[in-house]
Amino acid sequence: MTTQTVRRVTANLSLTLDGRYNGPGGPGDFSAFAPYVTSDVARDHMGRIWENATTALLGRINAEGFMGYWPSVAEDGTADPRDRGYAQWLVDSEKVVLSTTLTEAPWERTRVVNAPAADVVTGLKTAGGGDILVNSSASVIKPLLAADLLDRLYLMIFPEIAGGGRRLFDDGLPATKWTLTHQETGDLGEIAMVYDRLR
Repeated sequence: MTTQTVRRVTANLSLTLDGRYNGPGGPGDFSAFAPYVTSDVARDHMGRIWENATTALLGRINAEGFMGYWPSVAEDGTADPRDRGYAQWLVDSEKVVLSTTLTEAPWERTRVVNAPAADVVTGLKTAGGGDILVNSSASVIKPLLAADLLDRLYLMIFPEIAGGGRRLFDDGLPATKWTLTHQETGDLGEIAMVYDRLR
């Protein structure tokens, strides 16, 4: 008799001190993030997020941005080995892209799903093995927080107040308790943290 293991659902996102995942200029405003994303702490953190993951769950906008950038990094012999490691993982992994507009997957090992994030994750949790990683897709992370379906949060906190932009933690989320399982601070004041959901 085999026992079915329920997969862990993890999410990665970078935030400013005031809890924003982009700046006041809109979804593409990452000016407050730029000085920190290539630090050793940030790169080591990126290596941590995918080491146990076998599925990448992405929103359409992030999927298009990631798949337009990372495959070339995987082939770049001069790139930082940590960047290449993540890039190769993304290329090789199963990718599930949530979209209401894409009709077919433009990348290998990818399927497009037009369904609520919570329903998709509930299905993925009982199929296959390894972690399901939602990487930097706030449009997916937010409904999973609301449904209390996240088991681990990988957060990078950058020491800047953006003063505008979208926040990750909206009012009305269910009250939940988390435990800090990893913390590392960089020379620029950036902090990598891993929180596990206490159930």
